[in-house]
Amino acid sequence: MPAPPPPAAARSGPARALERLGLSTPEALALHLPLRYEDETRLTPLSEARPGETVQVEAVVQEARVEFRPRRQLVVRLADEVGDTLVLRFVNFYPSHQKTLVPGTRVRARGELRGGYFGREMVHPAFKVVQGDTPLSAKLTPVYPTTAALPQAYLRKAVASGLQRAALAELLPPGVVPAGLPTLREALQFLHHPPPDARLETLEDHSHPAWQRLKFEELLAQQLAQAQSRQERAQLSAPALRARPGGLHEKLLCALPFGLTAAQLRVGREIAADLAAPRPMHRLLQGDVGAGKTVVAALAAAVAIDAGWQCALMAPTEILAEQHVAKLVQWLEPLGVQVAWLTGGRRGKARDRTLEAVASGAAALVVGTHAVIQQDVHFARLGLAVVDEQHRFGVAQRLALRHKLKSADAAGGLEPHLLMMTATPIPRTLAMSYFADLEVSTIDELPPGRSPIVTKVIADNRRDELIGRVRDELAGGRQAYWVCPLIDEAEGDGGAAPRGGRPLAELRNATETHQQLTAALPGCEVGLIHGRLPASEKAAVMARFKSGELGVLVATTVIEVGVDVPNASLMVVEHSERFGLAQLHQLRGRVGRGSVASVCVLMYSSPLSDSGKQRLRAMVETTDGFEIARRDLEIRGPGEFMGARQSGDALLRFADLAEDAPLLAQARRVAGGLLAAHPEAARAQVRRWLGQQVEYLKA
Repeated sequence: MPAPPPPAAARSGPARALERLGLSTPEALALHLPLRYEDETRLTPLSEARPGETVQVEAVVQEARVEFRPRRQLVVRLADEVGDTLVLRFVNFYPSHQKTLVPGTRVRARGELRGGYFGREMVHPAFKVVQGDTPLSAKLTPVYPTTAALPQAYLRKAVASGLQRAALAELLPPGVVPAGLPTLREALQFLHHPPPDARLETLEDHSHPAWQRLKFEELLAQQLAQAQSRQERAQLSAPALRARPGGLHEKLLCALPFGLTAAQLRVGREIAADLAAPRPMHRLLQGDVGAGKTVVAALAAAVAIDAGWQCALMAPTEILAEQHVAKLVQWLEPLGVQVAWLTGGRRGKARDRTLEAVASGAAALVVGTHAVIQQDVHFARLGLAVVDEQHRFGVAQRLALRHKLKSADAAGGLEPHLLMMTATPIPRTLAMSYFADLEVSTIDELPPGRSPIVTKVIADNRRDELIGRVRDELAGGRQAYWVCPLIDEAEGDGGAAPRGGRPLAELRNATETHQQLTAALPGCEVGLIHGRLPASEKAAVMARFKSGELGVLVATTVIEVGVDVPNASLMVVEHSERFGLAQLHQLRGRVGRGSVASVCVLMYSSPLSDSGKQRLRAMVETTDGFEIARRDLEIRGPGEFMGARQSGDALLRFADLAEDAPLLAQARRVAGGLLAAHPEAARAQVRRWLGQQVEYLKA
């Protein structure tokens, strides 16, 4: 039996640093791959070394001294057997450098050669003491991601030891791994210690077969986890909610003041078919901003309510939840459906009455924020749960919702059906990976009558000109939004640089902008809304803007979703370089909701980062939410795109969905057969690569 690890207090600094990096097992060490490689397999004679090249040389220390001009530094002069010389310069050095680099010592130094005032030199090279017969390395030297407390030499030894001890036996049966790829152990051995003739470009761009093996293994584990989730859900029971002829579903369709598009009718049929089955629906409804997802959800709710079950609809913000409840009350209460309203801001007797109505079943439809899943909320018979803008909830919140739903039914342990909605369309590779256990319905057309939106990008030095444009819109009887990233100066006191690189304290805030626009637009009432306002005040401001009493609404991103004012024709987004692409697309969707041509102006501050330029260029070039989502995935990567950052873990370490779509497709093809024919191997594959992260794929 191996000896137990020493207590934390007894472990050395590097050992503790290994733990902090999560490198506490042989397998974790084996999967800690190099960032790059150094070639220590050959020596370059000093006579052949040229400035600008990174080379390894060997020579003897002739002189070592500490100089104090222009600053304190250690200067070491080397000479080889034929008299060629080189200076090693260390601006930051330790006493150990002085003890080691004494005259007569033979050293190998590796670094970039420069042409200095006193001849050729290397600044802060890597070096080691050698004897005349010390052999050269036979492999490229790996350089690993590390911290200051974990020297490369210590980490290299730890990784080599871990690689030797790790359990890397082949788990997959023949025929599963794509032809031509090495075993897992061979792949890792190669990536940690590639031979001198290895093509570095294939290692750096991750196209080498060794990299392909790791990526395939990881993608296959993800696909297997999703397939397992589907299997587990297929064993569960849910109420069969069938739409009956002449029922609430058809009454609602007849009562609506507008007709549904062909896309809405199609996805409505897909959802109805799921609801009628005796197993839980697990469906994602995606559609661009303004595509009409809410009415589709209302029709699904009508089916559940007509069958004698309750429906819950959860939204990430009070404004969006309030927008939903206003529409649903308008549509459903005339048909005899009681709609309850639950948010964190509701307190006292009003909340108690709502909780009683929910628990008794009198409230057939419950709409709210995350308050819907709080501990004191108990449903009588929850048959359908709808989650809007599901990616805006953190991973932990989405998992809490799943667990809440599992215990929400008091009528026999049946699982409720789950419908998730998003206006951030899911790119195909994400749908094949993170959402592989979901059925996906897509509303791919907008209702008629929506006006086109023109997007313009301008620098913030044209601010006065833009205020004049707002004045023109008001004169024409229209309204405008002006969005700022901060509420007030206090929010920017930290001084940290946000996305786009501009310190928070320099970003124009909403309260300052509200004051400026009020002064610049006499005769016009300018409203202000932000997340710190009490719910009642936010509702009052929004009501005044919707009624036309307010001509301009200055806001933070609380208006990003759920705001529908057809008369608003101008959207100004200040410091647009700070916003994400999906966020900008959502904000733009607040205008163009009526018959008047609308404009979205993205105002930016220089200098723009490369990603900032990419985001603003994408906004100008397309209004297609699916194309926006594809570019957003390219810029941000899948973890941030999905809100997975909040889990603290990257969901893919090695594979890249944008580059590895063929590997993903192959993993998707073989996962089902592997799970059916070799279930133990499939479970072992998921444990090896995902561990506890498998829960995040269910969120």
